[in-house]
Amino acid sequence: MAGDDSLYRGAEKRIEWFTALVGAVAAIATAARWGWGAGIGLALGAALSWLNFRWLKQGVGALVKVSTAQTGSDNPRVPRSVYLKFFGRFGLLLLVVYVILSRSILPAAAVLAGLFALVAAVLLEMVTELARGTHDKPD
Repeated sequence: MAGDDSLYRGAEKRIEWFTALVGAVAAIATAARWGWGAGIGLALGAALSWLNFRWLKQGVGALVKVSTAQTGSDNPRVPRSVYLKFFGRFGLLLLVVYVILSRSILPAAAVLAGLFALVAAVLLEMVTELARGTHDKPD
């Protein structure tokens, strides 16, 4: 079971790196093709996507740790920081997207495209795992 945990931790780290890499490459390509405003918008969307994944991972990890540590407890307690990271990521995304859409600061399409950097990173991780042959094999 410990091997499974290290496999998942490695995949999570690679997804974080792939998200940053995809965001940076796409932002540079976008800036070269459609201008610096679109490039910054895409980079901002990718950064939000990365932060969303990171906070989600930390929030779920903290919930798992708290739940296993307090097994059998009559009154389990979850730290407020866990709630803040878990639900605050939605508020942050909504706030940034609202400001961009309402103020027309950056191209909305570029920011929204940047939010998909995480999807591209997960797909890259899937291809990496398949190429390495580390996926689960039937017995």
